[in-house]
Amino acid sequence: MDKQTEQFILDILASHYFLSLATVREDGYPQATTVAYANDGFNLYFMTGHACQKVHNIQRCNKISLTVDRECEDWEQIKGLSMGGTAAVLSEPDEIAKAATCLEAKFPQMHEWVTATEDMSKAAFVEITPQVISVLNYAKGFGHTELVSVK
Repeated sequence: MDKQTEQFILDILASHYFLSLATVREDGYPQATTVAYANDGFNLYFMTGHACQKVHNIQRCNKISLTVDRECEDWEQIKGLSMGGTAAVLSEPDEIAKAATCLEAKFPQMHEWVTATEDMSKAAFVEITPQVISVLNYAKGFGHTELVSVK
């Protein structure tokens, strides 16, 4: 991946707040949900309820897909990312602390919520590690995408 593409991806990740996450349900159907995320490089983090369906899906099958984009009226302005990768529910205290730090930096209000939550065992921190990223940039032409591998 060239430096320009890498920076384009990082700029999109930094300037967006939500992603649509697709996990695989037990019956084989995909389940898409919206989550707020933060990133450290290409790795993405989110926090959710430990009993949520997406957590159960990830624990059973760690393969995920996601999109990061924003609505726009002018199709020539469409810019976004579609990723395929793996997700893991974090269990090590240092991993959870890293995820929480990234999330609190992007969402300062999260600090109050986390410190006010008496039982953090009800929360799950998830790390997404992308393997492939499809970069959408319609400013380069309708339907323009570039598929890059993440190492």
